[in-house]
Amino acid sequence: MKKLLAFLLPLLSVFAFVASAQADQGEFRVGMEAGYPPFNWTQKTDANGAVKIDGSEQYANGYDVQIAKKIAEKLDKKLVVVKTKWDGLVPALTSGKIDAIIAGMSPTAERRQQIDFSDNYYTSHLVIVVNKDGKYADATKLSDFKDAKITAQQGTFHYDLIPQIPDVKQEQAMSDFSAMRVALQSKTIDGYVGERPEGITAQAANDSFKMIQFKDGDGFKTNPEDTQTAVGVRKGDKNLPVINEVLSTISEEDQTKIMDEMTALQDHPDKKVGWWNQVLNIAKENGPEFLRAAGVTLYISLIGTIIGTIIGLLIGVFRTAPKAANTVLAWFQKAFGWFLNAYIEIFRGTPMIVQAMVLYYGTAQAFGINMDRTLAGLIIVSINTGAYMSEIVRGGILAVDKGQFEAASALGMNHGQTMRKIVLPQVVRNILPATGNEFVINIKDTSVLNVISVSELFFEGNTVAQQNYQYFQTFAIISVIYFVLTFTVTRILRFVEKKLDTDTHTTGANQMQVKAEVKK
Repeated sequence: MKKLLAFLLPLLSVFAFVASAQADQGEFRVGMEAGYPPFNWTQKTDANGAVKIDGSEQYANGYDVQIAKKIAEKLDKKLVVVKTKWDGLVPALTSGKIDAIIAGMSPTAERRQQIDFSDNYYTSHLVIVVNKDGKYADATKLSDFKDAKITAQQGTFHYDLIPQIPDVKQEQAMSDFSAMRVALQSKTIDGYVGERPEGITAQAANDSFKMIQFKDGDGFKTNPEDTQTAVGVRKGDKNLPVINEVLSTISEEDQTKIMDEMTALQDHPDKKVGWWNQVLNIAKENGPEFLRAAGVTLYISLIGTIIGTIIGLLIGVFRTAPKAANTVLAWFQKAFGWFLNAYIEIFRGTPMIVQAMVLYYGTAQAFGINMDRTLAGLIIVSINTGAYMSEIVRGGILAVDKGQFEAASALGMNHGQTMRKIVLPQVVRNILPATGNEFVINIKDTSVLNVISVSELFFEGNTVAQQNYQYFQTFAIISVIYFVLTFTVTRILRFVEKKLDTDTHTTGANQMQVKAEVKK
């Protein structure tokens, strides 16, 4: 028991050492998707006034970035762009991971309950993006969209406006505009609700799309606050008056000028190039970024699997230990057993994506811990894997013949010696296929970490697709990379299994030969 605690405490200390210093007081940390052009997007260089994304080799640009630069200059602080999924923007702000949200966000009444907003810095007009050759390409008013399958981005007021369309078929809200563009191109939906700047960008990037604009009285009925765009800050933020002062100097003419400039900067794919050539061009242009993201995916899944396996082995040893003779130790053993049972049930019974949100944002809000995204992802994968591996290890221990335990006891071995010298070597071999399977699963499941903006393979693929609007081509490359990773890992593990089996058979044969010689 003492040896187990001596090993567990340093391990827990490593996991607990996740707090880092809060954002530098000389920085103005702004959260945005960096994937909602022309408000904000991701690019490879600092061309046209782009700002480097925190923790990345890429840059953010767009209308929101230009507004953020003006505010940071007035605050006399360095602008830091923190790329964050839309659903994570408000949690990131309230948890102190960012200082402001400048992401084309509308100051709705629901959001005002959680955060404060600045004055308006852009007013949008709502449109519906459809297929140019579709049934609704000639629509001019909402009633023309009868029976249409329409959706909008999750967490926006756009989705709440869809019921204004008579007899509409309101589809499930989607996570971001890239998902909606893919759905529209594949014709699983008839259109999606967005704002005019995004509609202009979408139809310019894909000539099969068309933006439907409405005259006054024929479109959506909205509150003024819904179509306005404001800067989100924490409740009582002392910088809010300064932000409003900066925004007051940007006239409507200036807003239109900046937005037009940002819209004109959008890169659009060459539509004359064939599909396979587009795939090759994407691979050539973004190969280094894909490989770097694949490295992050492999790193998190490998380390997470190793740590998770160690956790599983430790739990397996603890749960098979005999009851302590000392009353206090026996009580502690029982209480810790309850804790382990709760841990296993919770992490096996909840999705990893939810665990990532709770750990990354929840710890910041509850305890003020500002955790690195990659470290958070590594911890989540490790403890999630540990919960599953503990049950796998338990099955491996139960598979060992009870006679071996009895023989070890007869030889005077204690529980620790029995597990270390006799049981665990067999368990490790027995659970190797299941451990390899868990490794492969982790390679794929790291994709859920995009919810906290970990720069893994899926996140990088989505970023590139948002830049080039070539979703099928981009994710075809991403799927190939995933397959190569999992296929290679599977083959390596099978080689290791065969090697171990060969060594075991060789050892067994040698032992039989020695016994035969002794008998002679």
